[in-house]
Amino acid sequence: MSLPHVAIVGATGAVGIEMLRCLERRQFPVGQLTLLASARSAGKKLLFRGQEHLVQELTPASFAGVTIALFSAGGGISRDFAPHAVAAGAVVVDNSSAFRMDDRVPLVVPEINAADALRHSGIIANPNCSTAIALMALYPLHQVFGVKRVFASTYQAVSGTGAQAIAELAAQTRAWAAEARAWDDAKLATPPQVYPHQIAFNALPQVDSFLPSGYTKEEMKMEQEGRKIMHHAAFKASVTCVRVPVFRSHSIAISAEFEKPITAAAARAVLEQAPGLDVIDDPARQQYPLALDVAGRDHCAVGRLRQDCALDNGLAFWVVGDQLLKGAALNAVQIAELLL
Repeated sequence: MSLPHVAIVGATGAVGIEMLRCLERRQFPVGQLTLLASARSAGKKLLFRGQEHLVQELTPASFAGVTIALFSAGGGISRDFAPHAVAAGAVVVDNSSAFRMDDRVPLVVPEINAADALRHSGIIANPNCSTAIALMALYPLHQVFGVKRVFASTYQAVSGTGAQAIAELAAQTRAWAAEARAWDDAKLATPPQVYPHQIAFNALPQVDSFLPSGYTKEEMKMEQEGRKIMHHAAFKASVTCVRVPVFRSHSIAISAEFEKPITAAAARAVLEQAPGLDVIDDPARQQYPLALDVAGRDHCAVGRLRQDCALDNGLAFWVVGDQLLKGAALNAVQIAELLL
């Protein structure tokens, strides 16, 4: 059997670069590699296994001979070009929201519902980053105790928005430091470009656009995608998504209510056996998951385990994951590994 011909769409973006790194680090058996991006990025060179590869402009004809196409270039690009990839014989693993809620498209976290990936019709969807990270801790508990509903707040890094957001946070921080301002004079005169408000030294309770309900699109994804991934149609989630001045890794505070009685000790025993998850939970020594520590790691981490004092059969916990990896690139490559 010949080795797969892999294409990365959006190869020069933050997630595309991480996809390339994941393929190399996990020794994915790439027979041929095609890197695709916009006309603006075409001509750049990216290193893979010690060799430079030229980035080509994405066109409908880009997928000849491709067997697996990893997409991370936005929903519009996925809707326009994924059908061309499938028509050429490729299986698409799509990181955008374009196909997640399509009944014909599996939505997959390999540690949870790997079998769904094998029932594809040419496209497999990657979940939202916060959904994937949250479910890495929530699903093992659901298997044992039966989750009913969650209340969650996310603390999302700017790299989830992209390179321009990373640059904006860095520039705003440098500008404040250069002006040698007092700590209580942190509001900058320069208007923000990426976010509706200054992100440095701030917390923005808006990720994505608002819906008529008052929730944002991002906030509804945990419930909608969680139901599909866990095959749990009754699952409910009330979520507030917040953008914080962190460069990398999303953190999520979750209060979950279960069908069966649960204790912190029982939950810890379950989570310590969960794949792709590290338990960091020693409050006496100030040991709990941190965005800085989880950044660049494949595993998510969970801690601050405690019985929820406001919910029957409730557990409160804190889960952190690198949204460029488990929330995006790593999960996509893991799905590609299932296809082998």
